[in-house]
Amino acid sequence: QLQASGGGLVQAGGSLRVSCAASGSVFSINNMGWYRQAPGKERELVATISEGDITNYADSMKGRFTISRDNAKNALYLQMHNLKPEDTAVYYCNAEYRTDLGGGYYLDSASWGQGTLVTVSS
Repeated sequence: QLQASGGGLVQAGGSLRVSCAASGSVFSINNMGWYRQAPGKERELVATISEGDITNYADSMKGRFTISRDNAKNALYLQMHNLKPEDTAVYYCNAEYRTDLGGGYYLDSASWGQGTLVTVSS
């Protein structure tokens, strides 16, 4: 399971950090990412990070957002600076992970967190 947290109301130009924690029988986590969905719009990519910390950002987030992860805690973070009203959205975390089924068997899955709302006021 993925649990996102840290959303809230912030003024334009402000900063906010959202977090996502994975729980359950996780053997390893490969790629992780943040996506967002604004009202009336489709879900879009914000940023992704690989197990080896290779990052990728959507163009509009470059220089303002930083994605990071803590593999020891199975946690994912998104630090957001210089927030704009158009950043208002529900932010979802996503992870590709492997579960140890025992007996040398593993299950690869992907999961979404429940989302955390970020509201940027003008």
